[in-house]
Amino acid sequence: MRAWELSQEGWTQCDIAEALGVSRAAVSRWLSAATEGGPDTLRRRLRVGPAGKLLPGQRELIADFLWHGAEAYAFRGDFWICDRVRQVIKEEFGVDYHEHHVARILKEIGWTPQVPITRAIQRDEEEIQRWRDEVWPELKRRARKERRTIVFVDESGFYLLPSVVKTYGLKGHTPVVDEWQTHDHLSIMGALTTDGRVFTLVRQDSLNGLNTIEFLEHLGHQLKGPALVIWDGSPIHRRAAVTEFVKEVGTKSLHIEPLPPYAPDLNPVEWLWKHLKRVEMRNLTCRDLEELHEEFHLAIGRIRGKPRFVPLLLCRG
Repeated sequence: MRAWELSQEGWTQCDIAEALGVSRAAVSRWLSAATEGGPDTLRRRLRVGPAGKLLPGQRELIADFLWHGAEAYAFRGDFWICDRVRQVIKEEFGVDYHEHHVARILKEIGWTPQVPITRAIQRDEEEIQRWRDEVWPELKRRARKERRTIVFVDESGFYLLPSVVKTYGLKGHTPVVDEWQTHDHLSIMGALTTDGRVFTLVRQDSLNGLNTIEFLEHLGHQLKGPALVIWDGSPIHRRAAVTEFVKEVGTKSLHIEPLPPYAPDLNPVEWLWKHLKRVEMRNLTCRDLEELHEEFHLAIGRIRGKPRFVPLLLCRG
């Protein structure tokens, strides 16, 4: 209608198209239609079509139903696919949609396909949240007061089998990462301090309580001051020899604080392991443990050369 009004004022089609931000072809069609059938032919008319099967407000309820989980609807396995959602809609509203239409509905209400995060059933979410909100702030306050260095400690294994992640390749030719078919690995104990230092202990055999004591002694020599060590309830942390060592050192020099059970997300060293495996050493094939050991230390060296990286890990923990 505005194009028609401007044309009656003497505007050219080119000027109208530029002013309204449309193509000259569109302006030409509008003016031709108005010339033939009158300006009222340009008025928008609602097209009569089939009404939606879901009543107003029902679509918004779908998300509430899905939040209860698939097992709440007697499905085996807690995952959602379009066919299951279709059955839920049919059960709740008596409306039967095609799976493709269900996919469009899910997209419209903000539900997308995602890979879930796995968590232990034994997790005590209330205790973990209490640790975040109460215990951790109190530990930081005490550490500042006693001038202790806060150290997070954790263990991991690095295998000769490469950590495979996505990479670009020629279409139709899947990239190949060669690997040694063996489960030989390095056992590594690592530590992160809140001031950005990284420490590691690497062995080709499984770690034990004596290795834990060795690592704590190493931390004591490097930190040169009282430390607050935060770690999980791993058996090698609870050995009698480790407990005796901590008592001999004394709480003035070394205080141990356990993390809540089944809460690896609280320990920033876990994120360090993930970064090493999925970024620094991704798709890396080593011929033996010595080469793997060398590559590991090169990767650790790269991380130590990134002063802002460790604080980011601490924020994640």
